[in-house]
Amino acid sequence: MKILLDAQRPRSLVKQLEPMGCDVLHTFDLPEGNRSSDLTISSVVDRDGRVVFSKDDVFIQSHLLRGSPARLWIVATVNISNQELASLLFGVLPELIRLFESHSLIDPNRKALIVRH
Repeated sequence: MKILLDAQRPRSLVKQLEPMGCDVLHTFDLPEGNRSSDLTISSVVDRDGRVVFSKDDVFIQSHLLRGSPARLWIVATVNISNQELASLLFGVLPELIRLFESHSLIDPNRKALIVRH
């Protein structure tokens, strides 16, 4: 799976996801780094066939209204540590990869994967 991690997601996830077969970029890797606009991030994600991994509600609105980003993984769980986030991610990664083959918006929380679209 090809992923773009938004600015508020830990960059350390890149090195953790790559050995699991994921092609991962972080906003730091973009020309404007963490100052990349949401529109730029959506364009890169759509152009490269990536899933944007974010907690930013603006992406949900853009996805629902404009269809961009085309694939979105929102983790809006409040007060989640980077360690908990990594555990959540790695516990559901195979299922996420499968779900993104036919769905475009997934919102995992501590108890379930919520497929919204």
